[in-house]
Amino acid sequence: MAAVLRRAMAACSPRPDGAWLTLLLVLFAAVWLPHLAHSSLVPPTDNIEQLTWVRSLEWGYYKHPPLPTWVLWLPVQAMGLSGATTYVLGAMFALAAMGVLWRFLAALRGPVHATIAVLAALCITYYNGRLYYYNHEVVLMPFAVASAALTWKAFCTRQSRWWLALGVCLGLGGLAKYHIAVMALAIIVFWGWQRGWRDTSHRRGLLLAMVTALALVSPHLYWLWHNGLGPIRYAMESSLGLDLQGTSRWSGSTRWLGDQLLNRALPAWLFLLLALWAFKRAARPAPAHQPAAVVLDAGMSRSLLLCFGATPLVFTCALGLFVGADLQLHWGAPFLLLAVPAAMELGRWRRSWSAISLKSALKAFGLVQLLLLLWGQMISANGEVRWQRHHWRNFDAQGLADAVAPAARIELGGPIRVVAGPPAEAGALALRLPEQPLVLLHGRFDISPWVDKKLADECGVLELSRAAAADVGYRSVGDNFPGLHWRVIAPASISARCTGQPNVTH
Repeated sequence: MAAVLRRAMAACSPRPDGAWLTLLLVLFAAVWLPHLAHSSLVPPTDNIEQLTWVRSLEWGYYKHPPLPTWVLWLPVQAMGLSGATTYVLGAMFALAAMGVLWRFLAALRGPVHATIAVLAALCITYYNGRLYYYNHEVVLMPFAVASAALTWKAFCTRQSRWWLALGVCLGLGGLAKYHIAVMALAIIVFWGWQRGWRDTSHRRGLLLAMVTALALVSPHLYWLWHNGLGPIRYAMESSLGLDLQGTSRWSGSTRWLGDQLLNRALPAWLFLLLALWAFKRAARPAPAHQPAAVVLDAGMSRSLLLCFGATPLVFTCALGLFVGADLQLHWGAPFLLLAVPAAMELGRWRRSWSAISLKSALKAFGLVQLLLLLWGQMISANGEVRWQRHHWRNFDAQGLADAVAPAARIELGGPIRVVAGPPAEAGALALRLPEQPLVLLHGRFDISPWVDKKLADECGVLELSRAAAADVGYRSVGDNFPGLHWRVIAPASISARCTGQPNVTH
């Protein structure tokens, strides 16, 4: 990490540009991705989920919209069905969001201010310790940031093309995850704050954006209707519809907000405090006037940053307080980076960020990143300390494959073509088998359209079960996998496709 920082500081200029930031982001990924890959015995469950779904391109899946799976399809064809493919793709989306954030803030507050904000955002644990995650929140990130940038362009230029682009952004975001609705709410809040109803171009522009977004998501909405609203039902059953009561609402909302601001974002606040401390110590006066790169309407831009930084946090807490939703901690991942520039607009130091020395900021950034890497090593599956031993990263998928696959092949009379069971364990096992078997989620064909029932009947199924005690016909995997059991559903008859090449992704 020290060598990386020396390279970045050597390239440091008083006014960093896009190439400088790109180099910084590439170096950041070059440090974190190998560390994270080495720290885990198995890909994150969300990555495994996408590698399972990518076996069949659909207009929707039983839990989520389709865009992340569509995007993954081409890299899988080029790089193979592996965790590494998702690591690279997840990092690309996260860092692309950082790049969009930098360009947006550079136009509003200047390149130095933008760089300080991006460095702080990179300290949020969503975007370093989870850099290798590939899921719907990660794919939503660039669209969340772009929605703020395009809203600004639409208001400033009053041109329909920017409202159209905003609608495309929201539509694609809706195909990534329904949480894009939070950004749509932030747009409406800002539109109302600026009294957009008084301006004909803003009224028409907002309508154009809404119609465009709906047009883009309409095929998925059609699929949703004809598939029993599966993702909506999943959301209601898992979180939104739980209707928590009494103090559970207050405690859940407080816990969620505290986790976002005082846990996930805590390293970012530490970095900003260190940067301010270095600025005060150097006794450099704050700029008397705003740099030329900064927009003239600082008041409106400040309102925009506060709207997009605060609305997701306030709205999510409101879901917990007034709806009784069980707030999931990871819901903040697509939006929390926008809380950084919003926080930088608060307090008497808000005009000082552009005067901070980039070399001092990089030193503070390096210190925070070293602390985060040290923590990552302490919880690593391959570290000496191995705190959080029960975390999913410690699941030995290769050990599971070694324990069950040889006997399963004998009972099946050939290769393993279908693995059924809990999505995480079954998916992790499938990735470790050379046959690249298809995964039958929870043993259900209705939510696993990539599995042909005829294939399962002809080739048989290796089925996993997680339970306190083994059901009839199941065998315990072993002491290293407590509560995990397996059995083989024998094939009705062996066909040629059961003994041919491994399953391919179509």
